[in-house]
Amino acid sequence: MSQRSAPARPRVREAEEEAPPLPRRTRGREAQAALLAAVLAMGAFCLATALRGTYPFGGRSRAVNDLGNQFVPFHAHLWDLMHGESTGDLLFNWNSGYGAPFLGDFVTYLMNPFSWLVGLFPRDAVGFPVFLVTLLSIGLGSAAMTVLLGRLVPGSPWPRALLAVGYGLCAWVLNDGSPDPMWMWGLVSLPAIGLACDWCLRERRWVLGTLLVAAAWAGNFYTAAMATIASGLVLLLRLALADGSRRARLRAAGRAAGMFTVGVLLAAPAMTVSLKASKASQPAPLATYEGAPGLTDYLAQLLPGGRSDHSVPNVFVGMLALLLVAALPFHRRVRPAERIGWYVLLVAVGASFVWEPTILLWHGLAIPNGSPYRASFVLSGLLVTAAWASLARRPDVPALLGGAGLVALLALAGHGQSSVRWSTWIEVGAGGALVLGALLALARWRARPLVRRCAGAVLVLTVFAGAAHTAYAVTGIRDRLPFYQPRTTVSAESLAARDALREADDWPHSRTDPGPHEFANNDPLLLGGQGGSYYSSYLPAVTAEMLQGLGTGWYIQGRHTLSPADPVGQALFGVTTRLDSTGRPGGFAVKHAPAAPLVTVHPAAAPDTRSVWSRQESLLGARVYETPEPEWTAGPRPVRSADGGWKVPATPKGRAWTTFTAACTPGRTAFLYAPWLGGTVTGPSGSYTSWGRQPMTAMPIRELGPVPADGRLTVQLRASAKAEIPALPLGCLDRSALDSALRGLHGATKVTAGGHTLTAELPAGSAGTALISVPAVDGWRCSVDGRPAAAPRSVLGMMGVDLGAGASEVSCGYRPPGLLPGLAASGAAAAVLLGVALLTRLRGRGGRTADGGPVPSV
Repeated sequence: MSQRSAPARPRVREAEEEAPPLPRRTRGREAQAALLAAVLAMGAFCLATALRGTYPFGGRSRAVNDLGNQFVPFHAHLWDLMHGESTGDLLFNWNSGYGAPFLGDFVTYLMNPFSWLVGLFPRDAVGFPVFLVTLLSIGLGSAAMTVLLGRLVPGSPWPRALLAVGYGLCAWVLNDGSPDPMWMWGLVSLPAIGLACDWCLRERRWVLGTLLVAAAWAGNFYTAAMATIASGLVLLLRLALADGSRRARLRAAGRAAGMFTVGVLLAAPAMTVSLKASKASQPAPLATYEGAPGLTDYLAQLLPGGRSDHSVPNVFVGMLALLLVAALPFHRRVRPAERIGWYVLLVAVGASFVWEPTILLWHGLAIPNGSPYRASFVLSGLLVTAAWASLARRPDVPALLGGAGLVALLALAGHGQSSVRWSTWIEVGAGGALVLGALLALARWRARPLVRRCAGAVLVLTVFAGAAHTAYAVTGIRDRLPFYQPRTTVSAESLAARDALREADDWPHSRTDPGPHEFANNDPLLLGGQGGSYYSSYLPAVTAEMLQGLGTGWYIQGRHTLSPADPVGQALFGVTTRLDSTGRPGGFAVKHAPAAPLVTVHPAAAPDTRSVWSRQESLLGARVYETPEPEWTAGPRPVRSADGGWKVPATPKGRAWTTFTAACTPGRTAFLYAPWLGGTVTGPSGSYTSWGRQPMTAMPIRELGPVPADGRLTVQLRASAKAEIPALPLGCLDRSALDSALRGLHGATKVTAGGHTLTAELPAGSAGTALISVPAVDGWRCSVDGRPAAAPRSVLGMMGVDLGAGASEVSCGYRPPGLLPGLAASGAAAAVLLGVALLTRLRGRGGRTADGGPVPSV
């Protein structure tokens, strides 16, 4: 009776040979080499940081760009959540934007597992665990790459460790990744997913590989998608180079496809919640691709030690890897198909970074704001793997000299490019000579133990010194740029501000607002309190539009909102205590004022939307402003726009300013709302600078001062560029009317707020609309007196709950859109994974299959 043989597994010569289990001594050497890579990479990064005098080894803050404005505050908020000191939870954030969804922020910014170390340190040292996120990601990524290289091509683990150091401190890490803790998980994801692909080729550990894919996508799905594409390309190359039948190759590809699918679905809630949050977010400024850099400019990025003056893919991985990749075409011990395959892959991936359709593919079908080359770390990983394919086969002298010649040509071609600096010539000259000398000595006299030891020592010292020097030089160049000036997020002033807010906290009876936005773009997360400031890619459009419609300012086209700067806006959001700038950097004063309750009851009436002043009055339920129509009296003449506003021309140098006059009741306080005006404004109490620029930067309502005794209000505008102001830009506030209106509000008798719930007890028989001073974002459902819950309606952006004929209680709860579908997909994937694991275990107990072949392990 004939038996059908099991299909042969695909094999790449030497690289894919199925080895017996490693002896304990060999496993120990593998672990030691991985540890060496981690220690060298982390040590070089720390040495460079210390030489720069940067935190935690010096007084210079490392909180550049979004690290200070977003990620340090987000980690401070994570500390609050872990220690039970936050008013919200993982689903909702009561601190920012007067109430904002949080799960999307959490899975995007805080799911790097090293981020959770923040809970082990004091809150006032939050910068240190944030530094550890970057440092430990460098270490783990380097260690994982050391292991992966050994799976691609067998060979000594020690040179693999040195190549992995170049990966751990590649140009992407120094320029793009280190200020973004969540992206640093991508440095781990690339070798982790690569290991999972290797197990697919060997038909082993399918369950464990799936879990690695899930961990990569859960830790940061943005960089995990890039790592998955790159790993899939390497897998295709290995399948193309493999011996074996077509059926065996398809079998390996099918295992990988199943592994990727189940692994990604295990992490589905991270994607479904983020996708819904992204669709509901304030649109980002339109980003367009400005075109590819020049070829020599791009090739110059392979040379370590420098940083370009403009946006280019950052890809260098150190002189050791560069020399070995350059030697690969001349390496006769590597079969031609493999040499061609690696170079085709490197060129194809490199070209895909500078072609708009593939840029979109790498970045989730959207050109990112900032650098369009965020995926460049995968090319650095591919360069290191190609370098190992060369080094593992022991390049001879001709190959090394040929590679050195190519590097010399590359250096000559890159001469004059902005990224090629004195530090680059040190790396190419001194570092390249030492690396080449050591490799030539190994090629000629490898059999001599003393030569091996000396050459190895030279390589270790050169790689370490080169990595430290490059990190020092690149961060020095970066930190001299105005855009990268650091923020001092944790200081004596910010800690004092936090203490003042904690002392005054009266949530949910009222809000305490950090106010001046002195320390970071997310002061409410950094300091505490419940403010309107919020900076996130997931800032809801509802929140941005509501706040801007009520006269607050914004930046980045509404992706960063501010708290109201006027008394009516503050009162509408229940702000009884706020921090106000005293005029010195980092300074503040605590201010108190009466405010509306968090929940108020109003008659069911359509709001007046004619102006910012009428919108405020509609939510307040009282008239408190005079809104005179201004009259142009001097300077460049404005013209009326189609919507009734004023188009103010730019003020010529040395000419009179555009002047408006209006009549208001003497003694009232005059305010100006000119959100898109850039220039200088002069009113009764002096001048201020306005930075408005439509649609990027909106200015808030600003106080001009008391109306003079003659009731004649004069406002002068010096516009730096043509601008448009509203039809009714002036509001004259009667403060006594505001105080009377606040005293007359019908508010909840008691408000209780949980992590993502809110309950208000109302006076018996309340009718009309319960207005809740929280943005009406998707996900809220409210019930009146226990009746079926329904989504609240939007009242000028705030949550409005119709009470009917009479009610005594409103209860609301929030659930992130996309969470349930994500959990369902994750549950289905977990069931598949569990089923495969159980089936494999049962088949394993059966010993051998019916046809006598071995049982494939998972």
